[in-house]
Amino acid sequence: MINTGLNLPERSSKPRLDGITALIDNGVPLHFFKDTINSSGQYIDFVKFGWGTSVVTKHLEEKIACLQENEVDFYFGGTLFEKFVSQNKVSEFDRFIRKFNSRYIEISNGTLEMSNKEKAVYIKEFSKDFIVMSEVGAKDSLKAKYQEASEWVEWILEDMEAGSAKVITEARESGTSGICLEDGEMRLEIIDRIIEAEIDLRKIIFEAPSKKIQTTFIKLAGPNVNLGNISFSDPIPLETLRLGLRSDTFFLG
Repeated sequence: MINTGLNLPERSSKPRLDGITALIDNGVPLHFFKDTINSSGQYIDFVKFGWGTSVVTKHLEEKIACLQENEVDFYFGGTLFEKFVSQNKVSEFDRFIRKFNSRYIEISNGTLEMSNKEKAVYIKEFSKDFIVMSEVGAKDSLKAKYQEASEWVEWILEDMEAGSAKVITEARESGTSGICLEDGEMRLEIIDRIIEAEIDLRKIIFEAPSKKIQTTFIKLAGPNVNLGNISFSDPIPLETLRLGLRSDTFFLG
């Protein structure tokens, strides 16, 4: 960041404990991927290869090498984990992760009929060898609508107790499920309940695919809130939101 003399929120350098920005690769072209990471890597902490894109991405190894050169960590989407589980192929999932030397894995139950207690068993087992990023909240908007705020807190705490290093709150890349309603409106009661429960927000990554959602989280939890499902076109715009260099957050202290 250029030294201007302006009074701006303090942002730590990588590796960060908070203020994390996690991009989602939904299959972006290789050169766009490299250009983004090479030009904005200082603001990017993770890249998630969304859902099962890692299985069909032609240049996956080349993308991972670019991330490693720029000290950006990566993990594969939780839907891929759920696909392996649905076919009773957890051992094959373990081998797949190890093949790409990933330190992080995402464990979720957003699609598959799996209780949070069952998911916690997987978290406990995989946390022996990997850094686990777990996810809470359903991907189906109708199902998510009836998941109470108190349940979200219960699931987050259960995941953390099982060994999850970071818990991700579901919003999908469309911002229409999980912590959001089908019309894109945020379920603020869930966020309020998480804050009221005094859960360490450094251990939460809020999925925030749109500027509106990003702005809301920054206003509620500050410029160093952890945000995920950020598009490859947004690392710089998001950083300006965090620093109050954009109209939406201009007057934040």
